Amino acid sequence: MQLVSSGGRRLRHAALVARELALETGRTVTRKELSAAAREAAKALNLKSGARWVLSELVACWGEQEWDRLLVWPSNDYLVTRTGKSERAIRAAFRVLIDLQLIVPKESPNGKRYAVKDLAGEIIDAFGFDLTPVYARRGEWAERLIEQKQAREARKRAFDEITIARRAAEEALSALAEHHPELDRSDLEEQVKGLKARTPARSMKVMPHDALDQWTALRRACEEAFLKAGNGGEIRRHTNNNNGSPSKPCNKSFPKKAEAVRSIEQTSEHLSPELILEACPTLSDYGQPVRDLADIVSAGRYLRASLGAHESAWAEAVEEVGPVRAAIAVIYVLQLYEDDAAKNGGESRIKNPGGYFRAMVRMVKAGKIDLAVELLAMRRRRMS
Repeated sequence: MQLVSSGGRRLRHAALVARELALETGRTVTRKELSAAAREAAKALNLKSGARWVLSELVACWGEQEWDRLLVWPSNDYLVTRTGKSERAIRAAFRVLIDLQLIVPKESPNGKRYAVKDLAGEIIDAFGFDLTPVYARRGEWAERLIEQKQAREARKRAFDEITIARRAAEEALSALAEHHPELDRSDLEEQVKGLKARTPARSMKVMPHDALDQWTALRRACEEAFLKAGNGGEIRRHTNNNNGSPSKPCNKSFPKKAEAVRSIEQTSEHLSPELILEACPTLSDYGQPVRDLADIVSAGRYLRASLGAHESAWAEAVEEVGPVRAAIAVIYVLQLYEDDAAKNGGESRIKNPGGYFRAMVRMVKAGKIDLAVELLAMRRRRMS
């Protein structure tokens, strides 16, 4: 059985809980303050339009009396006129607001809503709805809104990572098709197509954890396929051919102004400025003479912006593989981008060269790509 209040409204547990909320002693709430709390509550609770409009009109009826409870008493007819909703919709909105502990009904003996006046005609009490919970819980609304903002940011980051992984996978397959058209890549292409269909849209308010894991794995598979194809079916790691004494500095043959290059960085003897210039004529965009590795580093730092890569990408690359290989990776990716654009009527299939650069650096660090081998292959293709 359900208990029924004296005014005929069914008693709800939420109304009893909300009734315990109170204002600070001596606190006078203005309509502007109450309206701001109501807007935050509507956002925090994701109120639908009907309940949101009714709550807004209830707040507008607050007369800023110096009471310990925020009482309003508009009739259903008044609310129907103000909101354009039917009386049935108004009653449904009341139930929602009561269940969410936003308002508390204060019933009169006859079930009507009205003000109680003293002999002088001053309003001293009222029967209607108590809006005290809306204002008393304003700290809760602020916390919920912060949590929702953090959740939106986390969801955005997850979808951004999915976009990066998807583009990298598609670029790896495009490179595989361009450089190794004889290899069967249909299985990977079907996986990309199927995963794109299953990936939720950004507009959906879900956390795409599963999709992100799947795209990360698929990106790795596509890049591994391209890597293995470029190395004759094998993944070769860079070998250090420095047989000299470990006490001797490995950069002793560098020009003096190349001393800015980290002394711990062991650069392949094949990564000479001459090779880079022959393989990557785009280096001429630097506009300065390139005579040694120090000039290569300067050129790479300058041309980084041409890839659309953020400055943090350059800093990460320098930290991971050293300034020389970071600069060569910039120049190499820029040349790939321009070569592909030249072959496809000015539109490159590498849609995100900055992301391609980051991926290249990671593979260089992991030993999956040898920049000297890639430059030699690029020079050979250019000279053939």
